[in-house]
This record gives sequence, structure tokens and C-alpha cells, in this order.
Amino acid sequence: MSTRPAEFRTIAAGLRRCLAAVLILLPAGCARDGAIVSEPAAMSDQRPFVIAHRGASGYRPEHTLAGYALAIEQGADAIEPDLVVTRDGVLIARHENEIGGTTDVAQHPEFADRRTRKRVDGEEIDGWFAEDFTLAEIRTLRARERLADLRTANTPYDGQFGIPTFAEVIALAARAPRPVAIYPETKHPTYFAHEGRYLDGTPIHRSLSALLVDELVRSGFTDPARVYIQSFELANLIELRRQLLPAARIDARLMQLYGDTDAVRADNESFALPYDLRWHAARGDDLDALYPGLRAVLPQLGRTVVSYGDLTTPAVLGWMRERYAYGIAPWKDNLLPRHGIVASSSPAADGAAPLPRLNGTVSPLIAAAHAAGLKVHTYTFRADAPYLVADDRGNGLSMEQEMQRLLDGGLDGYFTDFPDRGVAVRERQHKATPSPPKPSP
Repeated sequence: MSTRPAEFRTIAAGLRRCLAAVLILLPAGCARDGAIVSEPAAMSDQRPFVIAHRGASGYRPEHTLAGYALAIEQGADAIEPDLVVTRDGVLIARHENEIGGTTDVAQHPEFADRRTRKRVDGEEIDGWFAEDFTLAEIRTLRARERLADLRTANTPYDGQFGIPTFAEVIALAARAPRPVAIYPETKHPTYFAHEGRYLDGTPIHRSLSALLVDELVRSGFTDPARVYIQSFELANLIELRRQLLPAARIDARLMQLYGDTDAVRADNESFALPYDLRWHAARGDDLDALYPGLRAVLPQLGRTVVSYGDLTTPAVLGWMRERYAYGIAPWKDNLLPRHGIVASSSPAADGAAPLPRLNGTVSPLIAAAHAAGLKVHTYTFRADAPYLVADDRGNGLSMEQEMQRLLDGGLDGYFTDFPDRGVAVRERQHKATPSPPKPSP
């Protein structure tokens, strides 16, 4: 693992504290500042599942080994790397394949000519792209805080950490002093496999799913309970279930991510419509071969544009469960519907900014997914003031209060940038939930 001394010390110190707690107080794990939490939910379906969103990204720049190590220390059940690929076919952890916002690449004059403009999932994007750099070149870059204006406490870490490979993220999870899952997202799989091109114009033609499976096998990290694979697209998850995972003789829990399920919005099309369905339909590809059985439960397939909202019916959810999915991961704003903007009276938002106002109901999608046999995780809980909401009466809610509303509605797990606070909610929920009665002898 290629890290600088400061990064290694940060990771090693956190893992040493976790190991000490585990050895002293088995079977407990570790939380931030030495607090002890019970054995995580990674090996159990009975407690809320806490996913460290891009690491402990409320405290360290996202997608860094230091951020993932801190998330493990804080008690997260899973760490989440977003995966893109280098020119030489190595998976690395970045939020997007455009790396200008999360690395110091703009400060490297030797890479000035790599800046370009590409069309990714229908959107024109200007910047530097991971696929135009070899891993050796990526190793010369350092991570930066993506939300620098908001998370000023993270900016002193700019330049301290490198860009991790997927193999390094797996190795970190494997070395953890307790079972920790990985929860990778394949970013823009249609772009990388079919549509995208390198800077010189040649096709990329890389299957992120195949590279992901190859790395799981190579790393020996194949416990199905510790591998969740997520995507906003459907075809690559179906390919994983039908072909790639069986061929490798391993299994994993596949999670269907959802964008906006409320409506197809003219100003937010990329978030409302699954890109692979749009792309294959526009090309006239064989949708029945790519999505076996979907037309039977979604008759408009191939005739009209399919939205994420169209994929929330009981019939489609049942199809997902039968064909490939362990669960679904919708946007939390769709699970806790909201309306309007109100001024908040909550100290959590410092009384400064207007907050989105919940309408008081929890989406029936959670119950419908459970009825189909699917788990439900949601993204992303952030404690920063711009991401907070108010209740239906206009009273500001903390991140934890918003989490609790969805847990009360049956939610199985959540992504959060603040794993320590998510773990605290999980522990309170677990203690408040009565144990099922023991069977009579």
C-alpha cells in the first residue's frame, strides 16, 4: 500500500485504538474517541446497518484510506468506495471519474494538457478524467476536500492523503479488528463499458463489474455478508447476478440505487431516469435480453422513457428480488417527502437558513420493498446545516431525528458522512427494540 508517513500514522493509530478496545472488551468494537459500541450489524440483519458514505467524509476528505480507517474506528458496519478506472485498468476510489474537484491535479503543470471536455451520462463535463491517467500518474496526486466551503475543518488535510485503489480499500477492511463490509458503487458503468472514450478518442471498453469481481477474488474478500455492490443502473447488476458472480464462484448482495422517484423533471433528467435504460432504448438494443422479464411487469419498456418512479411498483420490486437484487437504496428525500421552505426555529440550523419541510409521512416504498423481500437502505444523511430539514410544523430536525423517523418507518440501513453519529442512533434503536420472545422448550 503506497502511503505517505503522515497518512500511515493516521490509519495505524486508529486501527491500534480499535484493536485495543476489542482485546480488552470482547466482543465489543470501537467508536470515535474510544467509546465502545456493540458488535456491528454487518453480521446481523436485526439492527440498522450503518454505511460510511465515502468514508468518514464529515471528518476527513472523502475516499481516502484515512477517512475509511476513521469510519471503521467509529463503528461503521460498511465503508463505501465509489469506483472508477485508470487508463491501465485499475479501479480507484473517487466520487466521479472527473477528478479535478477531489484532487490537486490542477496544480500539476505536467497534466495541464489532460484537461478536456467529455459527455458522461448525457451531461457535458469539463475537467480531468481518471481514465486518462495511469495508476502511476494517479499516485502523484493528493486528495482534497470536495466541499471546501462547507467543511472548512477538513481542508487542513488537503494534500496529506493519496488516492486509494480498490485493492487497498479491501485490504483495509480485511485488516479491521472486527467484521467490516465493503459497499462499492460502480460509477457510470454504461459510459465505461460502451460509450466513453479516452483523451485520444479510442473507446474505453472497461467493465467495472468485471474488474470489481476480479479484485474480490484476487484479494480473497468473498464473504457474501461483507460485500454489497450498488449501482444506479440495472443492466450491470443483472450481469453480475447472471454471469460474473457465478463464473467467479462467489456471491454478493446487490443493491439497486434509485435517483429521484417523484417525477421526471426537465431540469433534473439525469437523476430521474436510469441511464442504461435510456441509452439501450435509444440505440434499439434488445431490452428483453438485457432486462429479462422486465417487460412483463413494466409494459411501457421500450415504448416510453422509464423513470425511477416507474421502478417502484410492487410488480417491479418483485422482479428485482427474483432476478438480482438483495435490496434497494432510494434517495432519502423520496422516503421522507417534503414540501415548501420554512424558516427554522431549531438551534441545529443556527436559525439562519430556511429548511425543507417534511410533509409528515414516510413513503410506502419501504413497506412495498419489504413485502417483495428486499432490504431498504437510504442515502445520504449529513449533519451540515445546508442538509438539514424541518418537520411538518416547521421545527428544525437534527440529522439524528431525521434518521429516527425513517427507522420508525422500517428503514434497514443508511449512508452517512458522520458514521459515529449514525452508530449512536443505531445503538439507541437497538436498545429500544424489544428482543423477540424465545420459543418455548
